[in-house]
Amino acid sequence: MQYLMDLFHRIYDVQGIITWGGMFALVAVIFAETGLLVGFFLPGDSLLVTAGVFCTSANPTGRPLLDIVSLNLAVAIAAVAGDQVGFFIGAKTGPKIFKRESSFLFNKKHLMRTHAFYEKHGGKTIILARFIPILRTFAPVVAGVGSMNYRRFVSYNVFGGIGWVLSMTTIGYGLASVWPDVTKHIEKLIIVIIFLSLLPGIIAYGKNYLANRNNGKNPA
Repeated sequence: MQYLMDLFHRIYDVQGIITWGGMFALVAVIFAETGLLVGFFLPGDSLLVTAGVFCTSANPTGRPLLDIVSLNLAVAIAAVAGDQVGFFIGAKTGPKIFKRESSFLFNKKHLMRTHAFYEKHGGKTIILARFIPILRTFAPVVAGVGSMNYRRFVSYNVFGGIGWVLSMTTIGYGLASVWPDVTKHIEKLIIVIIFLSLLPGIIAYGKNYLANRNNGKNPA
């Protein structure tokens, strides 16, 4: 348990990831969260916003810790490539993936919820899911399982990936530009970002809970 707690702390030490791993760590985390089923718990939103903040901070030599242009280019490519991998995983495994039992690194409920979201919103899910943790990991897989038209998927993927990355890094960069002291409150900022990113899911769960209760069902 102590090992798991330590691992969780390291994963969500966003400032530490950027300081220690730099651009390579950013690219690796974004690719894993969007392309590998085991990456659903990674802090994509908070990592990108914090990276945007660090683009306004200088190292001892006076150079920015991260370059905003290089940052956006590298992580956007990682985000798009990650979804492509997720799509091919779904296309190759097909319906078999829905029969797989839940495990520590794979939660079948996440896949089923993403499938329901996909059924409701169609291809737009590839864009919408970018802004919702967990869904953005499983959405391309579901698209692959559902044999979504590949060209259509690619267009949604590129648009959604670039839009997500630019919006997150711009928030951080803009916030740090108008409030330079935000770097002193980075941990609080990360907590706020995580809460806001989870808020749509919390609201959806609450609506589902109330609807099931009103219908006399036991909420899942």
